[in-house]
Amino acid sequence: MTVQGSKHGGKVLVDALERQGIKRVFSVPGESFLAALDGLYDAGIENIVTRQEGGATMMADAHGKLTGEPGVAFVTRGPGATNASSGVHVAFQDSTPMILFIGQVASDQRDREAFQEVDYRAMFGPLAKWVAEIDRVDRIPEYVARAYRTAMSGRPGPVVLALPEDMLSSPCDATVAPAATLPSAKAHDDDVDQVLSLMQAAQNPLVLLGGGRWTTEAAQAVGTLAEKLDLPVAATFRCQDYLDNRHANYVGDVGIGINPQLAERVRNADYIFCLGARLGEMTTSGYTLLSAPTPMQKLVHVHADANELGRVYHPTHAVAADAGVFAAQLAARVADQPAIAPSARVTEARADYEAWQQPVETPGALKMENVIHHLNEVLPDDAILTNGAGNYAAWLHRYYRYRDFGTQLAPTCGSMGYGLPAAVAAKLERPEQEVICLAGDGCFQMTMQEFGVACEQGANLIVLISNNGMYGTIRLHQQKKFPKRPSGTTVFNPNFAQLAQSYGAFGAAAETDAEFRDALAQARAANSPAIIELRIDPKALGPMAQLEELDS
Repeated sequence: MTVQGSKHGGKVLVDALERQGIKRVFSVPGESFLAALDGLYDAGIENIVTRQEGGATMMADAHGKLTGEPGVAFVTRGPGATNASSGVHVAFQDSTPMILFIGQVASDQRDREAFQEVDYRAMFGPLAKWVAEIDRVDRIPEYVARAYRTAMSGRPGPVVLALPEDMLSSPCDATVAPAATLPSAKAHDDDVDQVLSLMQAAQNPLVLLGGGRWTTEAAQAVGTLAEKLDLPVAATFRCQDYLDNRHANYVGDVGIGINPQLAERVRNADYIFCLGARLGEMTTSGYTLLSAPTPMQKLVHVHADANELGRVYHPTHAVAADAGVFAAQLAARVADQPAIAPSARVTEARADYEAWQQPVETPGALKMENVIHHLNEVLPDDAILTNGAGNYAAWLHRYYRYRDFGTQLAPTCGSMGYGLPAAVAAKLERPEQEVICLAGDGCFQMTMQEFGVACEQGANLIVLISNNGMYGTIRLHQQKKFPKRPSGTTVFNPNFAQLAQSYGAFGAAAETDAEFRDALAQARAANSPAIIELRIDPKALGPMAQLEELDS
């Protein structure tokens, strides 16, 4: 038995995390990692106790997106691990650095199907960059340093480490490893020169931005590069904050519900300069905007992981480098050149974007297009907006204008329930900034228990719940494929405003545009977490779709 106050594996683990610069973790406590919880007791690491393990890993993912450092979560074995897998999947597909620690059965009970025993290498193998189990207490510093480095290097992603409880509770006098050093993410000068020449020579280019590990400086570098080389720039799916949407060279987002004019520009480009994105299904409209494996367009693909280059599309020129760093290298080369007045290729693409921004009226007295337009008007540039998955997000993607880098938190993997945990993590990390979570009624109820974490922590975020009483995305697909045969898509909802009030928070409901504007003003002044229920006409399925009339 561990003597209280002695140095055990759990204490060494926490010391190792502190050495790597970790300041906050997200957890659901479990008896399988009591020694780690004991290590956190008097450490300089804040432990945010969540309500469900999926919420913990989604918060860790959002933390990783915001900070560029691994988000860290602790969960217990068995059901805790399976619940946590949802956020690990988000981090993997979104290229977000994360470290997940999972309690494990004692080593002398392994391979007996002990209580809640799982083979985590097999379970998380397809979902993580690296999965391991720490069998020796003296190797904890080694594993933590490697986990940090693996999560951050190349294409960032999640790492999973299992912690047998007897290993954690064992005495340990190991010295923690120094902070991990990361390899240079810069490209060779020859690659910079060649890509710059291609950008200058292209007749009808298009730059696509995406992927992980971008920074404010990298986003500014892209803006400079676009001005100096007269380049139209588009964001890939849910990366719309990578360039100020007011920038004259920003021409929209290449994702779900793409502007048809922008889709044609992708198809007709002579050069696609893809900086950081993987060119997955959402960015390529189901792999149709570019033909695989050899696109009709010439493709310059820059990605931190060489394994991604040529994985689906064979590039004309491939560069294994951090895309944000590479953008800064390019911008530095043209820093002394004067900015070029936007040519027709840029102004026409920008005009198409501006036209696409004009709201299309949808049914009902409270219209989502007006909700987003009002957010554009009243929110500061650095307001952070989060969302999960659902048709409600289509209005956000189409009409909201992101001005600052790091203000869009959304899962490129399309995970429902992400918005609220992400908003909690964002408000804890950046308490001085406004944080607005948009969710559908179905999306919110996937993780709504995490609203209690916001209230407990004093994280004064605002949740806007689009309530139409259905799983709207699935209902829309049903309408397309099985018209007038709705099945399994109705949602029975609570009174969301009263739910907020039960926590002692601000809660309101709105049925008209004017009521929403008033409720938002009250919520922003409430000095507490807030929920505003938006009672949306069910016929408004999306910016361009209405619910069919069913036979009576």
